Amino acid sequence: MQPQALAYLAAGLGAGLVILGAAFGIGKLAAASMDASGRQPEVAPQVRTSMIISAALIEGVTFFALVICMLLAIK
Repeated sequence: MQPQALAYLAAGLGAGLVILGAAFGIGKLAAASMDASGRQPEVAPQVRTSMIISAALIEGVTFFALVICMLLAIK
């Protein structure tokens, strides 16, 4: 197998793992947020704001990792 083919394989596997990790992380975050909002409805706006900020940070790291995977594929 040629090195470029291995780079494509590694980039594809890496991208898939990154997306799965981000999906599980945001899913757990949303579940915890809904649980907290259900238990204490008066703090729901603060919980929602924290959840949105945390989800944005998770997505930012995900995009960074995807860029790294694409750079591996190009190299």
